[in-house]
Amino acid sequence: MYIKNTSQLFIEQLNEDQLYLRQIGINSIEVALKSVQPKELIQKAIKIFNNKLSIMNDEYNLNDFDKVYIIGGGKATADMAFSLENILVDSNINYEGIINIPEGLNIDQSILSRKIKINYASHPIPNLNGLIGTKQMMEIIENTSQKDIIFCLISGGGSTLLPLPKKGITLKDLQEINSLLLASGASIHEINTIRKHLSDFKGGNLAKKLYYSSGATLISLIISDVVGDKLDSIASGPSVPDLTKYKDAIDILKKYKIYNKVPDSVLKHLEYAVLNVELETPKPNDACFNNVHNYLIGSVIFAAEEINSYLREQSFTVEYFSKEITGEANEFGSLLFNIMSKKINVKLENEKISKIALIGTGELTVTIKGDGVGGRNQEMLLSFLENIKSQDVYYNFLIVAVNLDGIEGNSKAMGALVDNFVVNQMIERNINPKKYLKSNDSNSFFKILQSELITGQTGCNVNDLILILICKKINS
Repeated sequence: MYIKNTSQLFIEQLNEDQLYLRQIGINSIEVALKSVQPKELIQKAIKIFNNKLSIMNDEYNLNDFDKVYIIGGGKATADMAFSLENILVDSNINYEGIINIPEGLNIDQSILSRKIKINYASHPIPNLNGLIGTKQMMEIIENTSQKDIIFCLISGGGSTLLPLPKKGITLKDLQEINSLLLASGASIHEINTIRKHLSDFKGGNLAKKLYYSSGATLISLIISDVVGDKLDSIASGPSVPDLTKYKDAIDILKKYKIYNKVPDSVLKHLEYAVLNVELETPKPNDACFNNVHNYLIGSVIFAAEEINSYLREQSFTVEYFSKEITGEANEFGSLLFNIMSKKINVKLENEKISKIALIGTGELTVTIKGDGVGGRNQEMLLSFLENIKSQDVYYNFLIVAVNLDGIEGNSKAMGALVDNFVVNQMIERNINPKKYLKSNDSNSFFKILQSELITGQTGCNVNDLILILICKKINS
């Protein structure tokens, strides 16, 4: 199993309904994680037969190419690379490459490649190793020929793991602005808008560099970790036209009141580029994208569909309550009880359904005000508990909210679960969620109540998932 701390989740004090819902909830997360494993996604998307490479509905004759290069970065990129390599070894084409992956990612040593260099870099703040690896990727680009194929493997975390700051901006400057952005409450789309305009790799600049180097074929295989699966925002879109502008980046800094806090080199670059259109990132219809092919091979929707199928087999009535959850975790958590109640009242009272499942996907944000340990899903659930403690809950429920890459925020948890038992324990033991909310210390709260979920890094990365399970009325 991916979840390592099940022994503390399935305890003797749970009643029959609570135990049942926890089992279904944990099984659902296991199903979700299996469905978005990079190996599975690559194998479904790519085939080689008679030296012809098939990707979804497109075909490439490998006899027309001299060599394959593999570059990219992200939390899922290691398994993507190894799976792609297993497919390429059955062809006659030569290949090599380098990828940036997170430090501490657990990799099966038996499948390590001698042709694809693994470069470990930091996340969520970029470091020197990431910069060195990205520069090596650009050196590969500079030495390609028109008869080469470059696979760019992109997954969540790529924005941080693939740093290449503009001239005049130091790595330290980049680290500083990333820290400011992550603590500001800005959405991932807004954060990546700024990242794209400070990078020579992101925001379509990889495609631009390749176009002016050799014009070789660029194939990006992408696993989405952003709401709406917007390709220009996933890892800040290195091979995708950028739909944002320098002015947007400046407006975002002002919106979150960090314009006067960012390094001088960053402001100097942004202000200068606003007045010089030729420095803008490449837009749609730019010639640099003529030989670029972007394929979305995985997202949280894949996981949600697998959970849907599993829950229907368990006789649950399943409904998506949102596929684009965004906003402040604290605020969403305070609204979740009302969202849940409206759905439940209709289903339980009018349709006399005994088991209901609600699925939501997206990504919330946290404006950091304290120095605690936690993450966006845990913060959201903590806010939910602060709201529900004064409510009359007449049904059995379970909510699981997780970051499917296995780690969220500065905690070691992927998220947490809450149910009637957690609510009762919180009240009986007089544990005040508001205290933990004030210091952004959600993980400490869930540690006390033993309902955090621990997997370690899973190697996959898609959007977050919220699962709500409801069963029959208590004492009915």
